[in-house]
Amino acid sequence: MNVSLTPLTDALNRALAAMREVVRHLVSARRMLITAGIAAAGAWMLIEHPPVESVPAGDIAVRTNQLTGDATVLGEGPALRLPALHELRRFTLRDRVVRPAGGREATGPAPFQSVEGLSIGVDLSVRYAVDPAKVAQIARKLPADLDGEVVEPAVQAVTYKTFARYTVREIFSSKRAEIQQAIETELRGKLGADGILLKSVQIGKVDLPADYRRGMDRLLSEELEAEKMRYTLELKEKQVKQTELEALADKARRETAAAASASEQVIAARAQEEAMRHVLPFKQKQIEQRQLEAEAEKGARIKQAEASAQARRIEAAGEAESRQKLADAEVYRLDRVGKVNTEQMAREGALLSRHPLLIQKTVADKLSDKVQVIIAPPGTDGRFIASGLIGKMPEGRDPAASEEGGQ
Repeated sequence: MNVSLTPLTDALNRALAAMREVVRHLVSARRMLITAGIAAAGAWMLIEHPPVESVPAGDIAVRTNQLTGDATVLGEGPALRLPALHELRRFTLRDRVVRPAGGREATGPAPFQSVEGLSIGVDLSVRYAVDPAKVAQIARKLPADLDGEVVEPAVQAVTYKTFARYTVREIFSSKRAEIQQAIETELRGKLGADGILLKSVQIGKVDLPADYRRGMDRLLSEELEAEKMRYTLELKEKQVKQTELEALADKARRETAAAASASEQVIAARAQEEAMRHVLPFKQKQIEQRQLEAEAEKGARIKQAEASAQARRIEAAGEAESRQKLADAEVYRLDRVGKVNTEQMAREGALLSRHPLLIQKTVADKLSDKVQVIIAPPGTDGRFIASGLIGKMPEGRDPAASEEGGQ
């Protein structure tokens, strides 16, 4: 029996193709999952361990390669640090202050010792800074805690040894500056070898033992009493000397005053005698001068009286002449005024004779400052107003003819 295998082959081929497609999709999905896992791990590493750190202002950083051991000094700003490859250590460039706490009190846990073996407390402060030129050396050799593991041990080693060479009294008062200078000199060289710059060492309050303080207070009190007594004796001695000097000065002053008074009286007597020899001629001259002054005054009065009489005569003559001239001037004025008035009246009369109508104007002008309104009846004969005030014209005479005749 002949059976055809073509459909079976086609089915197998389609199945194989489908399986290959499924395998291809699985491989692609696996790659995507692996890539996503790697990306997530990288993101987590970047978040937990960022490769870039910031160096703030005033700080300096040293980046050390863990594989090669190379160190790089970085300033302020961003600094690249790869996880597991780089180690970044930051240092501040600002001054730092260390105050050892153990030796501040005489009864503290680690007080300082003086040469007498007494325990004392000293408030000590050390100011230092990191040397920027040696910061790489510090990062390689020194521990991270510079205050507690480098500076404070060096300070304690130097200070305990230095204070042990001095007495309590010297530490407390007399040699404080010397001790401070010695500590600063030795500590500067010790810290400078590690790249640390010492700026200053300050010694503050010194805490003394209670027994020593009480003994010092008693000794100071006795010294003060002795000093007070010494000053009192010196003051008394000075007062005695002052009293003696004042007595001597008073004696010398009285003797000098008596000698000066006697000398003054002698000089005054001699001066009075000498003055009398000069006063008498002077008095005589004064009498003669007064006589001459009286005669001169008499002559001056006579001349003054004569001059006054002469002046009065001249004034009288001048006044009479002035009055005569005034009288002549008044006569001349009256004469001229009369002539002018006469001529004016003549001219006005002639003018009125030629122009009778001017009488009305003249009357109005004369009465204008006394009368405000003039009421007059009009003439019945046709003549001008106020003809009744000046009378009647002669009969048979025409005003116009009279005017022509006047002309």
